[in-house]
Amino acid sequence: MPTYDYIAVNTAEACEHCRAGFEVRQSMSHEALRKCPQCGNAIRRVIGAVGISTRKSAKSVLSDDNIKKHGFTRLVNEGDGKFRKT
Repeated sequence: MPTYDYIAVNTAEACEHCRAGFEVRQSMSHEALRKCPQCGNAIRRVIGAVGISTRKSAKSVLSDDNIKKHGFTRLVNEGDGKFRKT
């Protein structure tokens, strides 16, 4: 369920809760809130940052194909200070 940020339309008349802004977890099918749940003053929904990661997983970054593509060589520790190229 997404989280929406709300803030007071008129901060001079708002309570501390809606003046500072607050978050509400709502279904996307619910309408946006229009009044502060604490003081009843007008509020508006604020567009906030979305938490989306575009990074690749460590498994795909360290895959043999990706390492070779970027010009690196994978070394495997065989013990006793000996390494083998793969």
